[in-house]
Amino acid sequence: MMNLPMPFASRLDNLNPEGAYAVMAQANALEAEGKKIIHLEIGQPDSKTFPHISQEGINAIQSGYTRYNPPAGLPQLREVIADHAGAQRNMQIDPSQVVVGPGAKPGLFFPTLALIEPGDEVIYPDPGFPTYPAMIEVAGGIPVPAPLREKNNFSFDLQVFDDLINERTRLIILNSPGNPTGGIVSLPDLEHITRIALERQIWIISDEIYSRLIYDAESVSSIAALPGMADQTVIVDGFSKTYAMTGWRLGYGIMPADLAERVELLLTHSIGCTATFTQIAGIHALTSNQEMVTSMVAEYQLRRNLLVQGLNGIPGVSCQVPQGAFYVYPNVSAFKIPVRQLARRLLDEAGVAVLPGTDFGEFGEGYLRLCYATSPDELNLAVEWMTTFFTEKV
Repeated sequence: MMNLPMPFASRLDNLNPEGAYAVMAQANALEAEGKKIIHLEIGQPDSKTFPHISQEGINAIQSGYTRYNPPAGLPQLREVIADHAGAQRNMQIDPSQVVVGPGAKPGLFFPTLALIEPGDEVIYPDPGFPTYPAMIEVAGGIPVPAPLREKNNFSFDLQVFDDLINERTRLIILNSPGNPTGGIVSLPDLEHITRIALERQIWIISDEIYSRLIYDAESVSSIAALPGMADQTVIVDGFSKTYAMTGWRLGYGIMPADLAERVELLLTHSIGCTATFTQIAGIHALTSNQEMVTSMVAEYQLRRNLLVQGLNGIPGVSCQVPQGAFYVYPNVSAFKIPVRQLARRLLDEAGVAVLPGTDFGEFGEGYLRLCYATSPDELNLAVEWMTTFFTEKV
């Protein structure tokens, strides 16, 4: 008798891997064959964790900070986060509003689970981080993509945005500065969204993981700091991008205290707690001298300028100057080749690993995402190889 396949829960039917990991695996396979690959696909700093932070983590392990701690995080870290995040955003935050997790993703995922009922609609940016529609669907909600437009500096088309709002809209997700575009949602746009959210009592999750990576003396506003919004906004941030701590898995959410209590329950019954020694290192990261962050941001700005200039020198490629994060998002629609095919050819034929815009949603067609958190030498070489590819092979 033939055994039938064992069934799985349908809530996972539409989940897909993150494209960056798939492209990285393909690039690594080519490297294993001896081919030189320039990695512009993975969104993480190319530098090691700042040495003084790493040493604090080592000291914490040696001092025995390897045991369980409260699910919502060490009280001293929650206090430091409340002070630091409040000063950065010019708002008052109580430690009871802070929930620490292993990376920023729990700060996205768990509030969504705590807020969304089956059938609720959630508006999210497209192109945007692939976890957004994934977490909405796992929670039983209906993902509603809102297009980000190049002509709006990759902020929302507010007319389309307004048309998506209805009585079933329960949550809006924002990401500013954004992945994959590097765009910032302007203060007037945030004020527009605030009016809608307050009038209709819609929750906001504001993904601010790139909030310290801002260029050209720009400033970025948090919607949570606008009048009335602290009571219905979740701020998500972390240590990965600012302090080159991607593998440490340390992030946090800031939210109304009653929601924080519910998210703490989800943490309790899922991950238990975040590693104690990483939190000790996180305290040191926030309270120590920030000169290394300032220097890193200045270096990213130089790399951004180099890559944007190089891309705009390639016939058929046009690249807007991003205002934040560490990505460029060039428009390659002039070549009339599906970007998934174009990205694969760039890897195979030019040795440059990039992501297709469609890895971030349907409105990403016609764009590529490149991460410039790598050395200027590598970026210059990438431009050289891409120039040859686009002018001679496409």
